[in-house]
Amino acid sequence: MAEFDAPFDRWHKKYRKPGDVPCRCGTKRNPLYPSADHGRGQQWQARYTDPNGKPRRPTFGTWERARDHLDEIRKNLRDNAWVDPEPGKKTVAFYADELIARRKKKTKNRNTTKNYESHLRCHIKPFAGPRISQTMTRRDTMAFVDFLLDRPGLTTASSVIAVYRTWRILMNYMIDADVPLPANVCARIELPEEEPRVTVTLSPQQVADLAAAMREVEPRLEILVWIGACAGLRKGEAFGLTKDSVNWDEDQLYVVEQRQEGRAVKLKTKASYATLPVDHFLISRLREHIDTFPQVAPVCYQAQRSRKLRGYVPPPDQGLIVTNKRGLPVSRSTFLLKWRTAVELAGLPEGTRFHDLKHFYTTRLSSSGEFDPKTVQALSRHAEFSETWDTYAHPPVAVQGVRVETFGVLFAAA
Repeated sequence: MAEFDAPFDRWHKKYRKPGDVPCRCGTKRNPLYPSADHGRGQQWQARYTDPNGKPRRPTFGTWERARDHLDEIRKNLRDNAWVDPEPGKKTVAFYADELIARRKKKTKNRNTTKNYESHLRCHIKPFAGPRISQTMTRRDTMAFVDFLLDRPGLTTASSVIAVYRTWRILMNYMIDADVPLPANVCARIELPEEEPRVTVTLSPQQVADLAAAMREVEPRLEILVWIGACAGLRKGEAFGLTKDSVNWDEDQLYVVEQRQEGRAVKLKTKASYATLPVDHFLISRLREHIDTFPQVAPVCYQAQRSRKLRGYVPPPDQGLIVTNKRGLPVSRSTFLLKWRTAVELAGLPEGTRFHDLKHFYTTRLSSSGEFDPKTVQALSRHAEFSETWDTYAHPPVAVQGVRVETFGVLFAAA
């Protein structure tokens, strides 16, 4: 008899041992002998092996229910319609934690993973964490959006939509994990109207004023303004720019990494990697910065003496062009405080972002009349690279034979 042809009695032994005493469940003609599980849990067990070779042992209170379950399993196995019952019985919180753990194991983008983890911890788990995963429906997604609209920490439509996207990622992850969710669990969900983000259009004079304001707020960070405006680097890319990644003779930057939380990580996309021709104006600013600011800022005699008594050891030189006064990578939080102060001091619109310097870079290249649109796209690193990227030690030159001389004249006039 195959293992799934009949329910298995957990409470009674199939083969008695000498000295066993029958229990009251049997009769004189058909005595039953108690097993170690006698009276514990449900009596009847439906035993079968799933298509993955894993033994399954669900239990039932009556023989009839166990038999009906086995009949259904037999039919599903024959029709290739069997569905793993266990994934759907785990909680939403279980899959949320598993999603984050897998992203960290696969070294996905740290900032993105950090945002997902925050959304899950602060909003998704409080709403649906204890829920059994297979009970989630489209109505729950609609209720979740209403829940977000009432959250005190989410004041804008864009923040609500950002958390909802994490919810949708989690639902799709659960579906991929064979949780039996309805196909429309995130379909046709009405979201709040999101206002487009306003990009601050900066003039050359405003960029020069911003650099002057940053020089007053924190002189070590002024060079970041010039890197963003004259090379179009993102914030993390500017933090991760090293002396070795500058071709001083050819006026080029090797954009190969960025810094997040002080660590070197991959760039945002493959298109971000480039050997980027830049204006000699920026190279001059970089040389001036390196000559002016050593890795660790000098301190007075008393501070130096105190350091010596404490056994102070300078941090290892990572070759970064921009560091803080202690010689460590610049942190985003510290830079953001300095940036906001400099923006206010320069009289720029509130909400001006570092990324607006990248918009300035692209706009000025396109309006200079020196480059065609495809060249501007390549210099801005918005295009995909060919597979030859994997062949060379340095990334391929963004545009062959191009020299950029736009910004030196621009800021000389400013």
